[in-house]
Amino acid sequence: MTFKNHSPLRRLKKILPGEIFLEPATLAKYAGDKWFAVHQPDAVALPRSAKSVSTILRFADKNRIPVTPRGAAHGYVGGCVPMRGGIALSLERMNKILEINPQDFVAVVQPFVNTADFQAAVEKRGLFYPPDPASRANNSLGGNIATNAGGPRCLKYGVTRDYVLGLEVVLTNGNIVRLGGRTHKNKTGFDLHRLFVGSEGLLGVITEATLKLIPLPPFRANLAVGFRSMNAAVHALSAIFAAGFLPCATELADEFTLAAAAKRTNSKRLLGCKAHLIIELDGQENSVRHEIAAVEKIVRRQKPLFVERGFGSEQCEAVWQIRREFSYALRDTGLTKLNQDIVVPRGKLAQLFKFAARLQKQHGLQLACFGHAGDGNIHTNVMVDYAQPGAKKRAEACLDELFRGVLAMGGAITGEHGIGLAKKRWWPLAVSKEARELHRNVKAALDPHGVLNPGKFI
Repeated sequence: MTFKNHSPLRRLKKILPGEIFLEPATLAKYAGDKWFAVHQPDAVALPRSAKSVSTILRFADKNRIPVTPRGAAHGYVGGCVPMRGGIALSLERMNKILEINPQDFVAVVQPFVNTADFQAAVEKRGLFYPPDPASRANNSLGGNIATNAGGPRCLKYGVTRDYVLGLEVVLTNGNIVRLGGRTHKNKTGFDLHRLFVGSEGLLGVITEATLKLIPLPPFRANLAVGFRSMNAAVHALSAIFAAGFLPCATELADEFTLAAAAKRTNSKRLLGCKAHLIIELDGQENSVRHEIAAVEKIVRRQKPLFVERGFGSEQCEAVWQIRREFSYALRDTGLTKLNQDIVVPRGKLAQLFKFAARLQKQHGLQLACFGHAGDGNIHTNVMVDYAQPGAKKRAEACLDELFRGVLAMGGAITGEHGIGLAKKRWWPLAVSKEARELHRNVKAALDPHGVLNPGKFI
């Protein structure tokens, strides 16, 4: 049921003047994210502090008002859509970098700090925060934590959870708890702060994070390689790992994605390219230059169409600019892009691409595949023309088979975006009955009245 009683919300507005908004124009701005679902909240909360968040949650819990936390709203699964109305709680006013400490190799941030801005700030100090979701120029660190965001560099460096040392979290009863700390090792009790990493706003509201930093690698180099076949690209990648190299990133794209990108960027190189692989290494300059040359020799055994080299940050970023255009290029096709961030075991990568090709023929839909090949996390985009008769039904059948096939390979239905609304339908398929019950028990312990982000997968 949608919350419709505005009387308590008007009381809350008096308690927190300037932080609670009821105007229709404001409500409309907080109805959705980058997915297709929207639902207007009954109020918008823009708290300035953890104390205000505490007041809001305590009031909402007492009055059984739904609260949907949100960061920058760049998610792809409807995770911050306020499906039951109530309060859309945006952390956008809590946007300060509180500390960058080169001696401790930590930073302390509020949740709405922009990811790219934060990375630039720490790199000026000779430090490094590796997690790099593709939309880092637009998303927030709090949202990254709530979804356990990844990105290309997670092959070598790990995902967001690997950099969260401590959290300040507000629970539904209004308690403000500090979990973890600022040491790089800590085995004091349960690892409770990590419980909130990837929790999708269902367990508490993150109001501060202590993040691990590492030394900034002084040099980077990469290769952008075009292949005559996807098999050749996958074999090249396997050979790189077999030779003992661990790139910081390896990104793979298929023919349809590359054709769309060629049209958008006017890149003649991508025309006729059946697969495209980016391999990046980082570290000390002498070793990186030596290793990238060795990796190029391995790649050339597959007789690629071309090899483009990038040395240093500026040239490397020029190579990555191609990758950043992929998603926009697919939208340029005019088809609706159903972005699925599935994951398979690394050894099943070739099998995944063959499976995707079979699904295309079977359902009469184009599947555009690109993403983080090194860890098996491939964005498998089902491209749909909803103007065609029966397209919706075929798309749903294709998604059903895609997720079943991925799970049969030992994979997972989401590697980065989360469950939210978009994958709620496949949650029972992906997780055992016993594990779902455990999720419900944890939710009931921390949010007994079901106030936080209701209508999602728990």
